[in-house]
Amino acid sequence: MIHVTTLRGEELVLNALFIETVKAEPDTIIHLYNGKTYIVSETKQQIIDRTTAFYASIGLVGTIGIRGEEDE
Repeated sequence: MIHVTTLRGEELVLNALFIETVKAEPDTIIHLYNGKTYIVSETKQQIIDRTTAFYASIGLVGTIGIRGEEDE
């Protein structure tokens, strides 16, 4: 789960596993797989960083080497 803030200042907690796309146009827009859309005050990079940190916290990131590392 990641914490985000709407443009109205309301804090939300989103399930990062449901994020389909994140766009910056210039506001940051998060589209979820369930069809919901949220416009938030965080930057696109902040959403990416929080999502990556969430994935790492549940063991979905950092368990496999980057492709090509095994050949070095």
